[in-house]
Amino acid sequence: MPAVDHQRVARSFHRGAAEYDQHTPVQQRVVQRLLERLAGLLPVEPGRVLDIGCGTGQLLAQVARRYPQASLTGLDLAPNMLRQAGQRLGKTVILQQGDAEHLPFGEHCFDLVVSSSTFQWLEQCSRCFSEVHRVLESGGLFGFALFGAGTLSELRIAWQEALERCGRHLPLNQDGSHRFPTVDTIRDALVEQGFYEVSVTSELEQVWYPDLPQLLQAIKRIGAGTARPPAGGGLGWRRVLHEMAAIYRERFGTDRGVPASYHVIYGSGRL
Repeated sequence: MPAVDHQRVARSFHRGAAEYDQHTPVQQRVVQRLLERLAGLLPVEPGRVLDIGCGTGQLLAQVARRYPQASLTGLDLAPNMLRQAGQRLGKTVILQQGDAEHLPFGEHCFDLVVSSSTFQWLEQCSRCFSEVHRVLESGGLFGFALFGAGTLSELRIAWQEALERCGRHLPLNQDGSHRFPTVDTIRDALVEQGFYEVSVTSELEQVWYPDLPQLLQAIKRIGAGTARPPAGGGLGWRRVLHEMAAIYRERFGTDRGVPASYHVIYGSGRL
């Protein structure tokens, strides 16, 4: 996977924070599925909960309703996301800006660490998993969801074919598209970092849009840009984007419009 620019990711989500909840139907469904999984794994109500990449606070709000006695902490790189979470949650949680790979907390601070739709933006999940291991109390639970390999596959196929049609032959690691982790990569990272009772599964989610421009606009509005031109601009790239839209419609269009597929990886482990 190509190197991930954390500051670029933070700026993108910072800009998209105000409209994020309006354009994230998949992310909202994933929050519900993650909570269902966690409910079956928690023997007692957690006392101290950390949400990594808390965004606008959707997951924390649900955790607060389910576990009203828990002390809640949210972490996010993007300041505007934290502002949105603060407006939603008020003073019921502690919100802190920080990096998932360098958690600003001491050892054994939390009984439950959760995350939803965040870890796909990390270059190596193992770094974050090591940090989670450090801040979890013995016997604590780590539960998360992220987008895995195959996510937005239609977009990547159309983009690669458009590049070829237009004579723009770029290596896969230089085509500007994001690489999502595999189920095996996530499972191996959990085991390597010392978690046990490890469970990793995946499910398919789809969202339909009237056309490709509206799909791309929705992705842009939440800050999660992908399959973008790697450099330059001008007429050459506009031709590629025009070809991409045509290919997407031809290959994947139906009476419902065009789909965006998300392969959601659900993982958990105990310390």
